Amino acid sequence: MFVEIVFVGLPIDRDEVEEALESEFEVTGAGSGMGRCHLDVEVVEGSDTTAALERLRAVLSDLGVADCATLNVTPSAWTAPADHSDG
Repeated sequence: MFVEIVFVGLPIDRDEVEEALESEFEVTGAGSGMGRCHLDVEVVEGSDTTAALERLRAVLSDLGVADCATLNVTPSAWTAPADHSDG
């Protein structure tokens, strides 16, 4: 499962959040701009999805950043739809 965590108004350095998440998850990317920043997190396939998301939210809560975070979750089996355009 892939989780993009988008932060708006992050009160601490993004690196602090990344370090806290890396103890339990694989952080695969990060970026910032336009008053926002994000971290990309990969949850090991076969993991209990509900438990993993609860743990991820708990880490964010412990850091005091849960209120400025939005989680965009994509299941591991997701693939982009094929382009069936004629042009």
